[in-house]
Amino acid sequence: MNKEMDIKDMVPVKTSERHVILDALRGFALLGICLANFPEFSLYTFQKLRITEAMPTAEIDKVVRFLQYLFVDGKFYTIFSLLFGIGFSIIISNAAKKGTDGFRIFYRRMIVLATIGFLHLMFIWSGDILLLYALLGMLLPLFRHVSDRVLLGTSAVLLLLPIPIDWLAGTFGVSLSAPAVRMQQHYCNLYGITEYNFGIWLRNAESYGEVFQFLIQGAWVRLQEFIDSNRYFKVLGLFLLGFYIGRKQIYANLEANRMLLKKTVTYGFLLGLPLSILYAWSTVNGHPFGTAAHTAIYTASVYPSGFAYVSAICLLYLHGREWRLWRCLAAPGRMALTNYVGQSVWGMVLFYGIGFGLGAGIGLTGTESIAFYVFLVQMAFSVLWLSYFRFGPLEWGWRMLTYGKWLKIRK
Repeated sequence: MNKEMDIKDMVPVKTSERHVILDALRGFALLGICLANFPEFSLYTFQKLRITEAMPTAEIDKVVRFLQYLFVDGKFYTIFSLLFGIGFSIIISNAAKKGTDGFRIFYRRMIVLATIGFLHLMFIWSGDILLLYALLGMLLPLFRHVSDRVLLGTSAVLLLLPIPIDWLAGTFGVSLSAPAVRMQQHYCNLYGITEYNFGIWLRNAESYGEVFQFLIQGAWVRLQEFIDSNRYFKVLGLFLLGFYIGRKQIYANLEANRMLLKKTVTYGFLLGLPLSILYAWSTVNGHPFGTAAHTAIYTASVYPSGFAYVSAICLLYLHGREWRLWRCLAAPGRMALTNYVGQSVWGMVLFYGIGFGLGAGIGLTGTESIAFYVFLVQMAFSVLWLSYFRFGPLEWGWRMLTYGKWLKIRK
């Protein structure tokens, strides 16, 4: 077979070749990401304590906030990151079967994703994760030929590395994010964004220009968050673990791996849930044990819980493959890029001043209720869209730019 087949001769994975469980997991992850991100879109996260405590739902909001840290925070981006690593293994495997250079396709795919992520970050929402995913994803081919042991070992080291880094930073008083903080302060001073109007700036925005000013300083805040949380180590570690899962094709042989799934659910929840309670309490109370200890609690709670979520859904899938639930979850999962960016557009329209201006006046309970309904709308839209089309709108553009040719979108 011709090893030098042109990329234009390649085609994306056909619908019939897709694994429903992977799309369903993406759909499930999108729900969690929506619940995790909407408190920022609604500006609830930016409000001072005296304001949130004066809201009508203040008491129940405290419970919802705790439950969010307990069941949502960190768990769903963990699932998304695992799925990204699995996707890389599928791309390379399919390219190898068809006798072409999978790396060329993969790098073009990452460059396009990085472009989409940058545009999303700068012009829609500064909480974007796509750009980081694309940049770190470009490192994955380096691990293609390493052994399973090295792959798992490197993943474990990367996931644990933030703990000693935070301990060293706290011990020696070092802040690696200081340059990003200074740049954020510079743009705040330039545009007149202060601690007094920070929480209502977007709600009061009368033009997109004012929104863009907030997004500029927000991009530097995002960089600060990545540095302070050591997010790049965590994401790459999860990518490698996902790559291992893809290499072993565990997702394609769920029945044969039923015992592994059961053990992951059992031990994941036994370890993850109690420590997630401690993590939620520590977060709500401002990290009383210190940053390094909080990071250790995060590591020991979020990852086991996230892995248990994935395994539990896989076991449910084995129990009832015919359930309509999987089709409903798989539809938004097949359009994950469109729906992820779409959630940002929904947030802008609903909560910012250039839209309905609902931000800064809704408690956390109301915010999460809106987030849930937005996901239901996205689910219904995705099912309807995929009844007529092969790809989501952004997925269609992403594939055409990756493969360098026109692709039919209608079925």
